[in-house]
Amino acid sequence: MRRKLGTRTEVELDNGIAIEVKNLKKSFRLPTEQSFGLKQAIFNRLRGIKGYKEQKVLRGLDFDIKKGEFVGIVGRNGSGKSTLLKILAGIYYPQAGEIVINGTLIPFIELGVGFNYELTGRENVYLNGALLGFSNAEMDAMYDDIWKFAELEQFQDQKLKNYSSGMQVRLAFSIAIRARGDILLLDEVLAVGDAAFQKKCNDYFKSLHENKQTVILVTHSMENVREFCDRAILIEQGKIVMDGDPNKVADAYTEMLGIKK
Repeated sequence: MRRKLGTRTEVELDNGIAIEVKNLKKSFRLPTEQSFGLKQAIFNRLRGIKGYKEQKVLRGLDFDIKKGEFVGIVGRNGSGKSTLLKILAGIYYPQAGEIVINGTLIPFIELGVGFNYELTGRENVYLNGALLGFSNAEMDAMYDDIWKFAELEQFQDQKLKNYSSGMQVRLAFSIAIRARGDILLLDEVLAVGDAAFQKKCNDYFKSLHENKQTVILVTHSMENVREFCDRAILIEQGKIVMDGDPNKVADAYTEMLGIKK
């Protein structure tokens, strides 16, 4: 089966590759001045004034990710790593290049998207579960485990607007990890909750690694890169500058930041 989505393609092939990225490019237009009305816009055009500048974010990325790999994507703020993640998730589309995704892909990018703050925690669990494609019967089966993992059993019938931000993230994370896909995209979700809850999250990601789940992690934490990743990719100014051993990539990134080991 092959489904074409612009330059992002989802397939089901038994070739050992989870994701193929070829010559991937992405730019954004940043306005430099405002045009007040059609007359001013036409005047600017006649004078050769675009009114925007083009920011090249990704400049021709090429890499493959094998099935069962846990890959870290690292780089400084503005390097393009989050844009890459959003293109892989289908949120953005590239200007050029091709992405081939072999299997189903689950993004963990914005935890809690779809939460309704006027509803109770109980109601939000079922709402979020529906957004993830679960039936009511499936949510009934996993309901108690969701609250137990989040450690929020006593708050089930309180409105979400009365939860702290940390409580909301814990509940959202506990729901999200019930989703099942061939490939998981993670954006700093290891940083949720307090120290005790982070340990529980770390244990979950260790299990993903041990079970050879294909995972792409965008992170600033070199500790997580060293602990979980089989491989890491360092991006700088929209280009891959290093791809390989996670410890060496972590060292290179740390040196790039001017941080002593």
